[in-house]
Amino acid sequence: MLPLILPLASCATNSAATKPAVDPEAATCAALRPIYVSKNDVLTDETAKAILVNDETWARLCKK
Repeated sequence: MLPLILPLASCATNSAATKPAVDPEAATCAALRPIYVSKNDVLTDETAKAILVNDETWARLCKK
């Protein structure tokens, strides 16, 4: 039984050590990229407000 356990134990890893560090600010800024609207786009008022909130949030948090 021991010969079967040793190969498995040698493959064990510390998952915390193998996960890449995530920069929360970079992740947030990537998710909140500015939304550009073409003059050919037709927007509802709600969509225009949502885009404005997104773009203002991005500018406040990410634009340096």
